[in-house]
Amino acid sequence: MSKVFTITEGLENMGALRTGGQGSVYKGKRIGPIISAVKLLPTPIHSESKDDHNYRNFLNEVEKLRKVNEIPNPNVVKILNSGITESGSLPFIEMEFIEGPDLGELLKPPHEAIFTIKEVIKLADQLACALSHCHKVGVKHGDIKSNNIKFNIHSGNYVLLDFGLSVMSDEQRRSSMRHAGAIEFMAPEQSDGEILFQTDIYSYGVILFELLAGQVPFPLKDNGETARNTVMLSHLEKPVPDVLELRRENLPKSWSALQQEKEMQVPAWLLQIITKCLEKSPDNRYANGTELNEAIIENTISESNDGAANTIIALRLENEKLQQQLLTYQQADAVKKNRVHVSKPLFAGLVLLIIASITYGLFKTSPVKSNLSLPSKDTSALSQKKVSPDTIANKTKHAAAIDTAKKDTSKSAVTKPLSHKKKPLHKKKKFLGIFPI
Repeated sequence: MSKVFTITEGLENMGALRTGGQGSVYKGKRIGPIISAVKLLPTPIHSESKDDHNYRNFLNEVEKLRKVNEIPNPNVVKILNSGITESGSLPFIEMEFIEGPDLGELLKPPHEAIFTIKEVIKLADQLACALSHCHKVGVKHGDIKSNNIKFNIHSGNYVLLDFGLSVMSDEQRRSSMRHAGAIEFMAPEQSDGEILFQTDIYSYGVILFELLAGQVPFPLKDNGETARNTVMLSHLEKPVPDVLELRRENLPKSWSALQQEKEMQVPAWLLQIITKCLEKSPDNRYANGTELNEAIIENTISESNDGAANTIIALRLENEKLQQQLLTYQQADAVKKNRVHVSKPLFAGLVLLIIASITYGLFKTSPVKSNLSLPSKDTSALSQKKVSPDTIANKTKHAAAIDTAKKDTSKSAVTKPLSHKKKPLHKKKKFLGIFPI
């Protein structure tokens, strides 16, 4: 583990999770047990002035990321914070830490290098949901690969991670892609540093191809420049290999003959979706994640000629239940987690606001309390006057009437201050952090 140092106020770096040409990801620690994943981008920003092109672009793209979290999605990592490091002037994005393996780890021993059809459809459904959610608010991920999709061991959902590339400028992206290690998942247009909604669709297709076939369409043989150029040219020019043929070759030997036969019955609609996602021209792919998600939904709820309809429908209901459970958890947990991110000045301001509200409530109720004492004074005055025995009965009746009025006044007065004090409690902010979670 690398030496602990502070990334920014209240956020310590607890060691690198992974490094790469497009930035490094560190484990971050805030107050108490709060652990996060912090992406440091490789290009420094030396001026925090809106006149600086890189800084202005960073702010604009971060604002888009903020919209991603306005409505929590169980298949998209939550963005907690962003800023510039205290030393080194590197922009960073702080995200929730997802506990569980990524797809790259799930495809390596002791796991099988291939997924069952049921699990492929589950991931296809949830990743399409994630892309639809992001694209609706104008966010293009640009770096979808096996290592950026994690299986959440607590919810059973797949989660899309690492939006670091999405906040880079076109020039920064072109520079980082020359050294990126995920060229096997890059769309043809990314060779020019371009990122479209259809770019994410292409990478989505590569993911599904890898899960079904046990390998990506165009594997990288080594990290040399020649091998990298060969893979990129293959994305640009070569036809996509037959996914079913590769699946048959790579079926796990541990599977029985019956299971192998069953696992070769890949639904035709799933193969068609993969083929469309991997079109060379962006115009021939799904336009965005929403269109892709609609295609997945349409096929998973319709009757299938592949004999898998009932399994697919049941799986989708299971996925929706898991998503709703996590969504409820995220919304209920949002306020508690955001309290950690409230700055000291903001916290002090909130304390002052609460004190002012209580003080205002006390002053507001004081006239009512004064009114409660008036009948008592009147009664005391009556008892001090000299009265004749003939009027005692009348005075007694009068005092009883005043006492009854006093009780009625007391009841109404108690009700009013309580209702008045409750109002500020219903005006709490929905979230307190820099980003809604």
